[in-house]
Amino acid sequence: MTDTNVRLPLIPPAQLSEEQKPLYEDMKKGISSDFAAFQTMVQDGPNEGALIGPWNPWLHEPRIGRAIWDLTEAMTAEASLPEPVRQVVILVVGAHFDAAYELYAHIAVAEKVGMEDARLASLCSGIKPGDLSKEESAGYDVAFALVNGGTLPRPAWDQAVNLFGQHGANEMVYLVGLYCMVSMTLNGFAVGVPEDA
Repeated sequence: MTDTNVRLPLIPPAQLSEEQKPLYEDMKKGISSDFAAFQTMVQDGPNEGALIGPWNPWLHEPRIGRAIWDLTEAMTAEASLPEPVRQVVILVVGAHFDAAYELYAHIAVAEKVGMEDARLASLCSGIKPGDLSKEESAGYDVAFALVNGGTLPRPAWDQAVNLFGQHGANEMVYLVGLYCMVSMTLNGFAVGVPEDA
């Protein structure tokens, strides 16, 4: 795998600072259990073991990276939304920001939960698919409204609360915010898709 991060060099494990090492180990452990559907690290060559995607930029600033990673882990631990709804929300955000690695990664996750190519093509093109369930449609509406700015319209909020409860609606808002941060990380540091993906 070649270096897909043109603004920050990849950091192989042997080059990690003492501050970076515990964050690397924690991210590597979490990635292996929660993000197995796509490439997250270099498999061979001089950068073998280096994390790619948003994790490499977070390692470059370990105090900030730790805070973002802690939020990521909390969002995973507190997840109550159905996985297809989560993936719709994440893909809406990734498509809005045209975050290549985010789209690559979450297309892979969405395929694992059974999303078909036509639906994925629509989501990645910023178009609401016509075959979404009521729950998926609510996720799309909340994510679309939030990434396009302004206060979330009351009908979209009410629908999310009615379908998912207060915790689920809250989670959806935080999920959009988290993946906006992921998108900014990826786009700001020009993180691309692995060449062999």
